[in-house]
Amino acid sequence: MRTQDPANVSSPGFLHAKAWAEAYELIDLQLSPLGLKPIEALGLDLRDVVLDVGCGTGQTLLQLAERVGAEGQVIGVDVSPLLLEIAKQRTEPLGQVRLIRADAQFLDLPFECVDAVFSRFGVMSFSDPVAAFANFRRILKPSGALAFSCWRSLRDNELDHLPLTAAGIQATVDESPFSFADPEYIRRTLEAAGFREIVIQSHDEKVSSGDLDATTWVLLNVGPLGKLIRENPVLRATAEPRLRNALAALGDPSRVQLSASIWIVTARAGAAIR
Repeated sequence: MRTQDPANVSSPGFLHAKAWAEAYELIDLQLSPLGLKPIEALGLDLRDVVLDVGCGTGQTLLQLAERVGAEGQVIGVDVSPLLLEIAKQRTEPLGQVRLIRADAQFLDLPFECVDAVFSRFGVMSFSDPVAAFANFRRILKPSGALAFSCWRSLRDNELDHLPLTAAGIQATVDESPFSFADPEYIRRTLEAAGFREIVIQSHDEKVSSGDLDATTWVLLNVGPLGKLIRENPVLRATAEPRLRNALAALGDPSRVQLSASIWIVTARAGAAIR
């Protein structure tokens, strides 16, 4: 998950984190059900130690902490200090939560120290995916499990392609969030990293950030359309009314829903190589 220095307020990494921080409560509404699926797949027990890769503003830390209890531990790692500050505030009462600012690909935790590795859309942007997952396998106990959610293709996700189509913006879309769209690529990556018992399941679900105003605001600030507008602010004036009209045409303005299509991926660690 290498990004430009988030301390640079003009860098893409900082601008993305700033947009996410401003919208995190609405984004939590949208993404929570898509993160709970891999959490449920892990089948966590009380006292387990879990690594949350790309923990962001901390909703998944709270969900994981509830499952491992006060005697377990949740280690959240993210590259963004801005998002981690929000996560710190949200998890401050929970003694079992520990936060680390780092590029998860190079996370330096002890050998075989966690029972599970989890991520909600935090594993698609590694510069070297095999090396990143090999590091997670090194950190996992031999009995440990990996579970994460990742996006399927852009065309499969109404949540992303509808805003782009509605806005009518003709520009090259950043495909990095969809780098794990091919399930065979996921399988090859995990096998090369040493994982076994790999299961990749498709999941489709209607998600929402709330009413028409909230959904319009979120989609103009994050996701593929949000990224294009951050890079080209002049586009917002024409994109916003077009997007709003398209969302209003979907039906109920009090709760706008769009289809999200993801992979839920699970795997087992086995014995790692020291």
